[in-house]
Amino acid sequence: MISVTFPDGASRAFEPGVSGLDIAKSISPSLAKRTVAMSLDGALVDLADPVARDSKIEFISRDDPRALELIRHDAAHVLAEAVQSLFPGTQVTIGPVIENGFYYDFFRADPFTPEDFAAIEKKMREIIAKDRPFVRETWSRAEAIAHFEKMGEAFKVELVETIPADQDLKIYRQGDWLDLCRGPHMTSTGKIGDAFKIMKVAGAYWRGDSTKPMLQRIYATAFAKKDELDAYLKQLEEAERRDHRRLGREMDLFHFQEEGPGTIFWHPKGWTLFQTLISYMRRRQQDADYIEVNTPQVLDRALWETSGHWQTYRENMFVTTTEDERVFALKPMNCPGHVQIFKNGLKSYRDLPMKICEFGIVHRYEPSGALHGVMRVRAFTQDDAHIFCTEDQIMDEALKIDDMILSIYHDFGFEDVVVKLSTRPEKRVGSDEAWDKAEAALSRVLEEIGRRGLKTSIQPGEGAFYGPKLEYTLRDAIGREWQCGTTQVDFNLPGRFGAFYIGADSEKKTPVMIHRAMFGSLERFTGILVEHYAGHLPLWLSPLQIVVATITQDADDYAREIAAAARKLGLKVDTDLRNEKINYKVREHSLAKVPVMLVVGRKEAAERGVSIRRLGSQAQQSLGLDEALAALADEAKAPDEKRR
Repeated sequence: MISVTFPDGASRAFEPGVSGLDIAKSISPSLAKRTVAMSLDGALVDLADPVARDSKIEFISRDDPRALELIRHDAAHVLAEAVQSLFPGTQVTIGPVIENGFYYDFFRADPFTPEDFAAIEKKMREIIAKDRPFVRETWSRAEAIAHFEKMGEAFKVELVETIPADQDLKIYRQGDWLDLCRGPHMTSTGKIGDAFKIMKVAGAYWRGDSTKPMLQRIYATAFAKKDELDAYLKQLEEAERRDHRRLGREMDLFHFQEEGPGTIFWHPKGWTLFQTLISYMRRRQQDADYIEVNTPQVLDRALWETSGHWQTYRENMFVTTTEDERVFALKPMNCPGHVQIFKNGLKSYRDLPMKICEFGIVHRYEPSGALHGVMRVRAFTQDDAHIFCTEDQIMDEALKIDDMILSIYHDFGFEDVVVKLSTRPEKRVGSDEAWDKAEAALSRVLEEIGRRGLKTSIQPGEGAFYGPKLEYTLRDAIGREWQCGTTQVDFNLPGRFGAFYIGADSEKKTPVMIHRAMFGSLERFTGILVEHYAGHLPLWLSPLQIVVATITQDADDYAREIAAAARKLGLKVDTDLRNEKINYKVREHSLAKVPVMLVVGRKEAAERGVSIRRLGSQAQQSLGLDEALAALADEAKAPDEKRR
């Protein structure tokens, strides 16, 4: 007999090999009916799987958050069956679950179009309504190859041939249709429900290789409930309205062009916003005793070999060979350069912690299909810093970073923040002992952050190749999550470069290096801000804060006087003296998201006043000129300056 332990701690004895479904039935028919899968010793598996040894078991209902991935996985299989039913001769390849949905890649001579979506969704509903059970079968390689060759599924044959010979081939069947799949699945197609939608179709190379056939990728999404799907679609609609690429054009911030893929052409207003972010961060870092530096863009291959980037990050680097056959790389990260600065001159334990920061431009190769406005680029600026410290100082410095980063996000209007600990990845440098120490240090920091009331979680295997990290993920105005800031503890890089300080015992010691970013990529953070505020940036962030617009040419001189006075107060102001109707001017500057318009005519000029119009409001406020400018100048101060 085997012992099966339930979430409440109770245990029961069963015959070895009993299925999860039979265990559920033995407890309650209603439990068996509402269960779609099970967690066996923490792993999600089919409800029909046998339980062969003493185990902890938990039954998963369709409403369990863990079932969402299964709903989407099952829906991918149903999508593939529907497509092959409607379009005979179509070959299926792979169909994984992704963030917010799933996709399936198909090979077909004729292109799919959005006009096909309704028919595919209708067929999917028919398949779901038949409520066919998902049945797992184990096939031999020869059997699988023969079957897929007979079906004309060349891509499936290739997949089977790449599976190691010592691994079982799992086939999941739903009625007459079947697919090669690792599983798990829910109990039947009917459990998928009706909350799904096909989103778009795009091209994708087989196995991501441009030398291989082009496939058609159908993206879709699915949720447990219809209202969750509706909320997601509404979020997408709102995200489209807030798209930073469209708003960037309307606000005249930046543009992109083919000659510079993955790089940004900043316009004056966009560059002003960018520099506002840098100025804010520079003040915050100076107040926190950081020392700003600048390191070279291009460095010899030998440095990147020493750091470990060449071995672990080479495919993401831009590399060039000069006429004298020296190999150089554009820096993908700032950290090796900062180690060189630390090494320049003898350091004592009394110099620690030493905090080096840089607004460093880095270059990383991103596939062209992954580029996305300012959010995903090949050249970007990091508000990068590295703290060289002792092991005993890690906790204190990491918590100072936590305080600072939360304060910064608050200043920019982000209150909902989650901190995630990412642990050692498979591809890494350094000893397990060093990784154990680094992970233990950050785990203690995470525990303290959790005690302070912040939401925390762990992401196994998602750390950097040189050390584990805390990732700060913030939620924007429409509920999307953005990973921005990081704190990374590194026991590896300083030692690889031979960096040391003289300890209190007069012996050489290797410092710990804490990698730290607040915004992360300034380009990406700019895009996040534009979308978070839907272009309606707070006055202190706006690249153009005020437009003084005239109703009549008689007020032109007064408008120029207002603009000059506003500039003396540090306000970013422009005038609109064109011979156009005031309503036309208001519409145009509203589209450009100018937060404040000061409208003046004969009356305002005579009384030395202004009529104030705020972006997004129909109301007007009349104030004297001095009072209005003083109030706006105070409002335009950055949050950190107001606290001084």
